[in-house]
Amino acid sequence: MKTSTAPQLLALDWGTSSLRAFLMQTGKVIETRQSSHGIQHLPVPGVAGFEQAFAGIAGDWLQYFPHLPVVASGMLGSAQGWREAPYVRCPASPQSLAAQGVRVASGLGPEILIAPGVLFDEFDQTPDLLPDVMRGEEIQIAGALAQNPEWADRSCFLLPGTHSKWVQVNDGRIVRFSSFLTGELFAVLRQHSILGRLMPESDAPAQPDSSAFERGLTTGYGSAPGEFSHQIFAARTLGLTGRLPHVSLVDYLSGLLIGHELVSGLAGMDQSTQCPLIMVGAPALCERYAFSLKYLGRPVSDVLDNTAPAGLWNFAGAAGLLPAPTPGENNE
Repeated sequence: MKTSTAPQLLALDWGTSSLRAFLMQTGKVIETRQSSHGIQHLPVPGVAGFEQAFAGIAGDWLQYFPHLPVVASGMLGSAQGWREAPYVRCPASPQSLAAQGVRVASGLGPEILIAPGVLFDEFDQTPDLLPDVMRGEEIQIAGALAQNPEWADRSCFLLPGTHSKWVQVNDGRIVRFSSFLTGELFAVLRQHSILGRLMPESDAPAQPDSSAFERGLTTGYGSAPGEFSHQIFAARTLGLTGRLPHVSLVDYLSGLLIGHELVSGLAGMDQSTQCPLIMVGAPALCERYAFSLKYLGRPVSDVLDNTAPAGLWNFAGAAGLLPAPTPGENNE
């Protein structure tokens, strides 16, 4: 054990490819661990794999603190996870998430309270509106709101990633959102389509081509309906004709896909000047999106990194798992 401070919560951010564990005290992370044992990379299949992964990352913590409450979010609660936590319908708040969390035996004593995902589906009111789901991002948003309560009244969130989320928050609740498979589509096109034949194999070129990225960005953002697949094919033809160096095609494709996401994401967002746009995610990816939004004339209000621990603390508090704060204690 590295910590000399008695923790009050063990929080898990358990995704598809990785697992992160946080020891927390009065809303602050006092120790962090990370493992590659996401739900698709368990030591062994099934329940035994989840138990082994949990014991590997937190077993010694629970030897020292056997009665520590444990909460988790992410794909752990999906149909492919340890135990499915059904989606909560919008509007969703930390209180409604806590009320519908599910528990699973950890194999080490304490149960794990798993946060449910969120479902947006207005079929009864608008049958043509497509349904959407998130799992894990709702906890990140709860963390951002806990740290910045001034955003609770009305705000918009962008969480870029494999499946980017654009989220509208009103009165501290998630009221609607849209997902965009921008990151996954980029990976599939680059690795499993003819477009990748002209692109370098390295994921990180020595010097990204900002002009190629901006060209793709403006092409995607200014496109007319139906041009998407034609513009994607240009990530090959611009290289074949020599109008872009092969090494720059990956930046063009990235800009193109982000441009298409931004035009749709911004169109579905509350455009009120009183509605801040907050970005949450990995710094490098957020930097690319923030540049894109500023380039297109809609700069973000703030950029946050990892708000999952704060969100899990908030979720645990809503579930009644935390001790009452002492007078004068800042218990975010």
